[in-house]
Amino acid sequence: MGTIDDGRITGGCQCGAVRYVLHETPSDPHICHCRMCQKAFGSFFAPLTGVRLDKFELTRGTLAVFRSSDAAERGFCRDCGTPLTFRYVDRQRIAVSIGSLDEPAKIPPRHQYGVEGRLPWFGELAALPGEATTEEDNPALAERIAASNHQHPDHDTAIWPVDEGGGGRFHG
Repeated sequence: MGTIDDGRITGGCQCGAVRYVLHETPSDPHICHCRMCQKAFGSFFAPLTGVRLDKFELTRGTLAVFRSSDAAERGFCRDCGTPLTFRYVDRQRIAVSIGSLDEPAKIPPRHQYGVEGRLPWFGELAALPGEATTEEDNPALAERIAASNHQHPDHDTAIWPVDEGGGGRFHG
């Protein structure tokens, strides 16, 4: 799990303007199908896992926050728009988006919430035919993407903005 020397779990947004650390193993990994989560993530569901609020630390940048209801707020990067957090304002717990973790594959969802909003064809997605990867299907496009990648690497960096050869538009 995206750890640093002391075992902290790290994550952040796509552009690198916001980075965070979890000082305990996150719990309750799930996906939420409610319509608010669908809209907040621009996707079919929101994958989330959380920690106690005092075990979440921003290590770079500031969260932009949208109060999606009187009960909840959602944090995101104001530069690139990456959804990063969800929190009920009256609770001492914060959830982070699983995809924003540096090693999201290590936190698989264990259950689902908001199933009343689950799209009727959601269960059929795994059966869709697999297509070629971009590298196989269009190697020239894959090469152009790799050469101009503006995405922050999946680890903390000592220097930011960082440009690891991608000609990125990173800014401070």
